[in-house]
Amino acid sequence: MLPLDRIDTRILRHLQSDGRLTNAELAKAVNVSPATCHRRTQALFEAGHITQVMGHVNPASVDLGTLVMVGVILDRSTPESFAAFEKAVDGMTELLDCHLVAGDFDYLLKIRVRDMNSFNTLHTKMLIALPGVRQIRTFFVLKEIKENAPLAF
Repeated sequence: MLPLDRIDTRILRHLQSDGRLTNAELAKAVNVSPATCHRRTQALFEAGHITQVMGHVNPASVDLGTLVMVGVILDRSTPESFAAFEKAVDGMTELLDCHLVAGDFDYLLKIRVRDMNSFNTLHTKMLIALPGVRQIRTFFVLKEIKENAPLAF
């Protein structure tokens, strides 16, 4: 990736805080012409600095108000067991994030469900059946203080 200059950084910061800005609005905000802004924004996409633009949906409005963090410990720490687990979780629609982590767990999962009963069903039918799972530790989020914060750069 090419290094970012001051204008590229300003474009990224503005898009990160409001991805719905029109090209004209963005150009005005970063003090360049609309043509220059469009060219630079396209270049940022092509270089991989911007991976996607999407809207954030209020989870409660679509009946997914319960956030659950799940720590998973596998029975073996081998490339094959990691690959099998990662392949299995890839298709889980309830799973928002899956991270291979260092520390007490092998993986940390972020899951959205309707309620505790829905999570219980997911736990019983899917989570404990994932390949190589030795132990699962579940944490129900009581209050979301900060989520999807913009990157500080």
